[in-house]
Amino acid sequence: MDETNDIIPRSSWLTLAVTSIAAFMIAIETSIISLALPQLRDGFPDASESKLSWIVNAYTIGVASLLLVSGWLADRYGRKKMFFWGLFVFLVASCAAGLAPSANFLIAARVAQAIGGAMQYPAGLALLLAAFPPSKIQTAIGTWGAMGGLAAALGPSLGALLVDAFGWQAVFFINVPVAGLVIVIGPRWVPESVSDSIPEKVDLISVPLASLGVGIAILAITQGDKWGWSSTNLILSFAIAFLLVTAFIIRSRKHSEPLFDLDLFKIKTFSVGMIGTVFFMVAFFSWLISLPSFIQSVWGWSVLKTGFAIAPAPLLTAFISPPAGRLAERIGNGPLLTVGGLLGATGLALHLAFTNAEPDYFKGILIPGILIGFAAGFGFAQLIGAAMRDVPRDQFGMAGAGRTTIFQLALALGVALAFTIIGRPSSPQAALDGLQTTWILGIGCYLAQTLLFAFFGGSDKTLKT
Repeated sequence: MDETNDIIPRSSWLTLAVTSIAAFMIAIETSIISLALPQLRDGFPDASESKLSWIVNAYTIGVASLLLVSGWLADRYGRKKMFFWGLFVFLVASCAAGLAPSANFLIAARVAQAIGGAMQYPAGLALLLAAFPPSKIQTAIGTWGAMGGLAAALGPSLGALLVDAFGWQAVFFINVPVAGLVIVIGPRWVPESVSDSIPEKVDLISVPLASLGVGIAILAITQGDKWGWSSTNLILSFAIAFLLVTAFIIRSRKHSEPLFDLDLFKIKTFSVGMIGTVFFMVAFFSWLISLPSFIQSVWGWSVLKTGFAIAPAPLLTAFISPPAGRLAERIGNGPLLTVGGLLGATGLALHLAFTNAEPDYFKGILIPGILIGFAAGFGFAQLIGAAMRDVPRDQFGMAGAGRTTIFQLALALGVALAFTIIGRPSSPQAALDGLQTTWILGIGCYLAQTLLFAFFGGSDKTLKT
């Protein structure tokens, strides 16, 4: 039965507004920092390429490492407290990053940003889910997810304008007024929520096992291209990560108060949503991270022109996500994710057919990008809704942290695969060949997403043990 907006408290819509603004801030900061790397090289001429890469990787690894811990803290001590303290840490760290006098100082500030981001992300999602009745959660997630799409759309073009006008510092200072506004006005709007069943004491041994295991896995993925995929460093890193995560799983299975409740994977929708997230993220981000470099290096377009050229796809995501959320309340997430996978595969197939070394914006970028934008609009928020819809409300923080950890791992994997496949091409044709290989990989992932949700995405039943 459909519920009208009149039944939903005003505080629910205000919670949605506050958490959406914060999600937009985090997403846009992540999407524009890569545009500032040339300016960062000029600003820190003594820093090596390896050190400069840590300006990006320190944040990704830090967030992924801390999500499970912050999800438990949010459920245990209050999601509102964790969310706004996380925003405060992120604000202070952003100021420090913008004022960084050296690359080492900037990397440290990025680690602090990661702490703030990890604190607020699962807490914000848990606040949002707790604020809405089950029948309206898909609509709320659709709107919240749209902010990520809007940030991805504005990130390249806005980032190019800011960096061109104010330098690399603008990438970090842009967060300060947004976070400050939310911190000032948000607490009076957002009600507190906690879990009544979360353990009072966390399994302290699981904390370093989970954090180090996930962190080392992300490190190995992001450094694979530099170290070499058959290098001793990479193999050793993956082995250590595997052992730590395995130990975490074994301990969590046996411990009476685990950091992450593995029984969540007995919920079919949660498990299917996690698998689908990996397929979608690898397909989408291997496309998003590689196409701008191709346009600039082979077509010779400027950063600003490139940013505006690829903007329609993520912009569509922002417009499609809210109505897709409302539609999911009636037909479920599975059909939308099935269609989204087909649209994504079709978009990448059009890239294969029409994108080449000679510029052709309409057939080579715009038309494929529109289909991929629809796929993302039926993807980002719907995957959250699919994974979280049957999770008990008192486990929202924990489940959201686990989902976001998988999200970060899959994002890093998609980026690493794109860089590895394309490498350092010696000619325009070599660059195109590498790009086409990533598109074939993406088509496979989108089709896997389609099959997964076509056959397994419609049931709310709990998996049998």
